[in-house]
Order: sequence, then structure tokens, then C-alpha cells
Amino acid sequence: MAGKTKPMSQIKQLLLLHKEGNPIKSIARSLGISKNTVKSYLQKLSNGQLRVGELLALEDPILEGKFHPGNPAYKDPRFEHLSANLDYFTAELKRVGVTKKLLWEEYIENYQQGYAYSQFCFHLRQQLIARKPGMKLDHLPANKLFIDFAGKPLHHIDPLTGELVPCQVFVATLPFSGYSFALAVPSQRVDDFIYALRCCLHELGGCPLILVPDNFKSAISKADRYEPEINRVLEDFANHYKITVIPARPRKPQDKALVENDVKLVYNRVYARLRNRQFFDLESLNQAIKEKIKAHNQTRMQQKPYCREERFLAAEKHLLTPLPESDFEVKYYSEPMVGNNNYIYLGKDKHYYSVPYAYVGIRAKIIYTRAIVHVYARGKQIAVHIRDYTPGGYTTVKEHLSSHHQHYLERSPAYYIDKAKNRSHELYLLTQLIFDQSKPPEQSYRTCDGLLRLQKITPADAFARACEIAIDCRNFSYKFVERILKNKMEDQQNGPPKEQALPAHTNIRGKEYYKQTNLKF
Repeated sequence: MAGKTKPMSQIKQLLLLHKEGNPIKSIARSLGISKNTVKSYLQKLSNGQLRVGELLALEDPILEGKFHPGNPAYKDPRFEHLSANLDYFTAELKRVGVTKKLLWEEYIENYQQGYAYSQFCFHLRQQLIARKPGMKLDHLPANKLFIDFAGKPLHHIDPLTGELVPCQVFVATLPFSGYSFALAVPSQRVDDFIYALRCCLHELGGCPLILVPDNFKSAISKADRYEPEINRVLEDFANHYKITVIPARPRKPQDKALVENDVKLVYNRVYARLRNRQFFDLESLNQAIKEKIKAHNQTRMQQKPYCREERFLAAEKHLLTPLPESDFEVKYYSEPMVGNNNYIYLGKDKHYYSVPYAYVGIRAKIIYTRAIVHVYARGKQIAVHIRDYTPGGYTTVKEHLSSHHQHYLERSPAYYIDKAKNRSHELYLLTQLIFDQSKPPEQSYRTCDGLLRLQKITPADAFARACEIAIDCRNFSYKFVERILKNKMEDQQNGPPKEQALPAHTNIRGKEYYKQTNLKF
């Protein structure tokens, strides 16, 4: 039956008129159709396959199928041949350089009565789609945040050299509302990625329950379909913001179809609209991106009576979990051995930090941020330091050192003078005179240590008298005071010895002897 198919409502009228006994000519005149058309429909009834009562009870699409079953493609031998080789075609299309055109040329060479190229591509595409049908996913508000980096970079110009500086573009999407965020960062390194993600959450004003990243290295250390290894920094970030990380499966773009589509929209509504503008720093570029993304979120969506921003503000933003009070800082990890000098070495900064001397020789764990270094051992925190970036330097807390080392570091003229003052007045005066000398004070530290030791083991009166003698004689050495005490010279009186008269004897010349000019013997 050539020509356009008649509406089934009109065919039902034809069946009713036929059931009432009207002839073909009268039915054709009443319905305004040709007698041959009426005959063709009634002929199908006369075959006994169809009954008028049953046909009138059917819905129009089903009734049309009864009268016009068509010629299904699956009954064509060419289709059966194509279906039999579908696995081969699917595998070959995954190989490098293989196209549908090449497969069709080989197909028609081996099966000359096969489909033409257009029909071959049509049936091949239909079969591939039927094998992997798509699925409509329903997303809950404030539940997931899809994140990814756009494949193509943006650029700004270095004002000093005029060179183009490439920037990676971070893209995030809330699937429920379609609300989008984009930010240009210098690279996809962990620091830049975490910074972009933090800016995204602050822009949203809250946190979703689940983070769905693609398998880029800053987020996923090792991609795996079943148990991917999440980057340690991203895990710390998620724990800080109380978010669960569920990565997309590798090589499965349908897992993050919304953000993939959002990247395409960013190309169209950000990249394309900024293509003729020049930027000379990253801040101005991001300001322009922010303006274009805002316009994108405020654009009315097709077949929906709202825009992305309206949907986000009305039904999603208030369901986001609150942001933590403190911002996240990237944490770095190290496990050095505590050295014999009770310092640990932080290799990234080439700097040394002190820990309590009781932990010498054990392996400690360091967790450090941009500003603070935390040291842990035996399940507890043993030290905290402000991070110092001086290569080869030492950061020391005095309480971490043993008493001997603390004494060594505390030594100074003021330290010894103060200790001597608390022991005795004579030692105090002697110590002051020791450091008043012109030699470097470090040379006198051991002398003071010796004098303090002597003071402990010597009676106070004897030691005080020995110090006075040393002061009087202007000899401030430890050895001199020690000899005084050893030889018990502290018992001698003060002042120079008295003159004694010579004993009487005859061997005295006298002054007259030296006045004579001629010697007389």
C-alpha cells in the first residue's frame, strides 16, 4: 500500500462502517479516501487474521502495527551477517588507525551483497549503542561534587618577557543543580589543586557529602577500578572538611558525565568568549573567568523554567554542611631517625630540629605544614617547632637537651657571675675579675667550673681566704687557688713580711770601710 499511512482514528471509522454493512464505495465516499485503500484494509480482515471487535479495542499505535508490520531489518540476511561479525568489528575499532571506512571496505570485499557504507555505519552504531545503553542518574541535592581539570589550558602574558604563560583550569560541578565553578591555577600540582578545591568550597559556602575526582595524579596516586589509592593530601583535606572521596572509574567518562559536559560548556562560554582578550597576570584572568562562569550559572537552562544559580540557591545551598572554622593547610610527612645529638633532620628544608634526648636512636614521625613542624614517637607528640627554612640550621628547645648539654649551652659570663654570687662574696669578686681580663670569655669558662668545684669540696673559710689571696696577688687562675688550698697557705697573715735585725758577728765592714780611699787589709 503506497503513500502516506492513514491515521488510525480514520481506520477505526472504516472498521465501524464496515461492521455496519456499508459497501466499499460508500465507505470511501464517507471517509474521503480511495476505494483501493478501503479494499486493502478490508482484505487484511478477510484473511481471518484480524477481527473487527478486537481491532477497535486496541490503542492507535498497536492498531497501526497490526496493519503495517513493515519489513524488520533483523529478517534481512545482510543484518544477520553483520550481527555475526559485530564482536570482530568492535574489537578492530579499538585498534590504532582503524576506522569504520576501513572496516566497511574489508566487509564489502568479503561480502559483496552487503550493506552500503551509510547503512553499514547506521546498523553498526545502533548495535554498539544497544550493547551499552546509557542510564539516567538521579542526583540528590548537596550530595556530590564532581571535579576535573579542563584538557586545554588558558594563558596570560608575562609583562617582562612577553611570553605566554599556560594555566590549568580547575572545573567543579554540583550535579543536582548544575551549578559550576572554574579557576585558573599555575599547574595541576597538589598545592595548586588543593588551593583550587578550597576556593571552590568557599565559593559554594559549604561542603557536599561526596567528592568525585577524575584520576589525575594530584587526587589519585594509583588509579584502580575497585580500590584506587587516594593521594594522602586529598585524604587529609577530605578529613578536614568531613567529605568522603569516591573517585570515578578509570577510563569511564560516564561516571562523571556532568563535569565532562561542563568542561565543554566552559570551552564555549569562557574560553571562546575570552579568546580575543589579553591578560598580564593570573588574578585578572581569574576575575574574567569568574564573570563568565557567573553568566553561565545565570543562563536559563533549556526545557527548564530556572537557571543553575536559582536551582542552587533555592534547593541545594542550605543543605551543604558548614565549612570548618580553620582553613586547611597541606600536611607533609617524613619518618627520620633521631640522631645521637637528639636532633631530627628534615630533608626538604635541610634543617635540624631538637627532640627530647630520651628518644635518641628511635624512628620518629614528622607531620609538617607551611608554618609548623610536629614530631611524634611512641604514639604521642614529643615536640612542636616553628618551621625554619634556613639550610643547615638548628632549631633547639633547651628542655629537650640533657642537663649536661643544657649547662654547656647556658654558659656565659653572666651565668658564672650569678652562680658565684650565690656561693660566696669572695668567689663573686674573683669571678668578676676573671671576666674583666682582656682575653675572650670562653677561655675562662673552664676556670670558673674548676673554682665552683673547689668551692663545693672546701671549707667555706679556707676557700674565702684562698680567693682573697688570689685577688691580692692578682693571680686569677684555678691552679693558683688550688695550690693555696693544697699547701694550706690560706693561714698566712695579710701584708708583706716584717724586716728582721741581722745577727751580731765580726764580719761587718761598716760605712767607714767604704769611705776610705786606700784599702787596708
